[in-house]
Amino acid sequence: MFAQEKNEDFPLFRHDYQPVLPLYYIEEPGIPSGCDYYFNTSSGLKYEVLFAKKKDNYLCNIINFSVLNEEFDDEYSETNRGELYRVIATVAEIIRIYHERHSYSTRYEFSGEFKDQNEHGQASKRSMLFYNKGFKILHPAWKIILHENRVVVFRKNHLYE
Repeated sequence: MFAQEKNEDFPLFRHDYQPVLPLYYIEEPGIPSGCDYYFNTSSGLKYEVLFAKKKDNYLCNIINFSVLNEEFDDEYSETNRGELYRVIATVAEIIRIYHERHSYSTRYEFSGEFKDQNEHGQASKRSMLFYNKGFKILHPAWKIILHENRVVVFRKNHLYE
């Protein structure tokens, strides 16, 4: 039996975490328990960050991050507009907000798309960027691993599946 779990018992990010760059304005879901977040960059790109529950464990979340603009061939296109670090900082803030509202979550997963024909590498550049960012900002109660091209963050008292 677990002791009474509260949001402050399992914060996702370190207590001293502060974004190092200005964040883009975040459009939050209409209801606090919602799972779809949006933001627009200075260059006019619209991004969507969605959280989906895993079928086999409702406490595990898959993070889907994509560009919504029609000028790109697919939603996972590389935009190269010099906004990468502000975009990552904004996505990290969205994850923090989501976890604050879903504090019983025990796991998050993210897989970055590969550029062009680089599918043979161990991990995509996007996965590596999010792994490195997570490694720096996660609370000590959480662990982050890079498994092939998947970034997995989980509470240390829960086993990696």
